[in-house]
Amino acid sequence: MSDNHGNTPAAWSAVAVALLGFVVGSVGLMLSPINYVVFWIGVALVVVAGVLFVVLSKLGYNGVGH
Repeated sequence: MSDNHGNTPAAWSAVAVALLGFVVGSVGLMLSPINYVVFWIGVALVVVAGVLFVVLSKLGYNGVGH
């Protein structure tokens, strides 16, 4: 198990972008009528968060030294 328990810049950045994606997607679903464009932008942001985590991890921002 990792000593940092996910408290790394890579993890925090990915979580922040994913949270933004969930908020944007939720707003798209709450609009009347439902705005699917805004919803899918939110879904895309969640996918980008996953890619962001992988990229930042490969760059070394997932280690204990940061």
